[in-house]
Amino acid sequence: MAWVAALGAQDLSKVQIEKVAGGYQYTEGPLWSKDGYLLFSEVPSGRILKLVSGLPVSVFRAASNGAHGSTFDAQGRLITCEAKSRRVTRTDKTGKIELLAERFEGKRLNAPNDVVARKDGNLYFTDPAFGGQANGRELDFYGVFRIGPKGELELVAKTPGRPNGIALSPKGDRLYVADSDERLIRVFDVDRAGKAGNGRVLISGIEGPPDGIRTDEKGNIWVACNAVVVYGEDGKMTGRMEMPEPPRNLTFGDPDYQTLYVTAMKSVYRVRLGVKGHIVY
Repeated sequence: MAWVAALGAQDLSKVQIEKVAGGYQYTEGPLWSKDGYLLFSEVPSGRILKLVSGLPVSVFRAASNGAHGSTFDAQGRLITCEAKSRRVTRTDKTGKIELLAERFEGKRLNAPNDVVARKDGNLYFTDPAFGGQANGRELDFYGVFRIGPKGELELVAKTPGRPNGIALSPKGDRLYVADSDERLIRVFDVDRAGKAGNGRVLISGIEGPPDGIRTDEKGNIWVACNAVVVYGEDGKMTGRMEMPEPPRNLTFGDPDYQTLYVTAMKSVYRVRLGVKGHIVY
């Protein structure tokens, strides 16, 4: 379980993969809080769980409506893709849940999957439909959407395959979207107002369907597929790490944001790195 390549001049051949939680059916949506804990989704049970170092895993939200990916916005509010209820919500620090997006042009969304926030209040999310999520679909396409600072919902792109993980570059001027069916990652240019366009393929031929993606402070793209694979901004692979279980999503965390947390089917893993993640909040 080692890297086949190093990132820049860093020697990552001796990284240790630590299992920090296990015994679940399907883990997803890891998210680090600056308050010192990790959130992750346990999709089949409909829960968002909370992991604090040295303590048993606790329940953060018992009825998550099939939560998959989540993020915090610049104000520290939790943004969640609820696949089962087919909506995107925002939870403030008092626990109040607010609806952000549920319908596009009068039709219900498919099953929001993953979301990323920009510092100026723009949110971007993917809307595929996997397995039973396709039952009763009202939209006749898979989409990538933007929620503007004033709450406006805008279609960024219709994708041939099902979009999954989503991430922004450190400057917020590039939006990356993983396509699980086509096994590729598209990149979109993002302007100062937050509008995204000029979509094109950046990375193709990914091993296994890509799921969650993140970027680090240097702009590298970290992808959960058959392994954890790292690409530069130019789309060239720079590293690969095998995991004990197939990885599904990932995030940077710990106080210095130099730890990678990976949700991998039944477990959550922790890997200390010499690389700092890009964090909006």
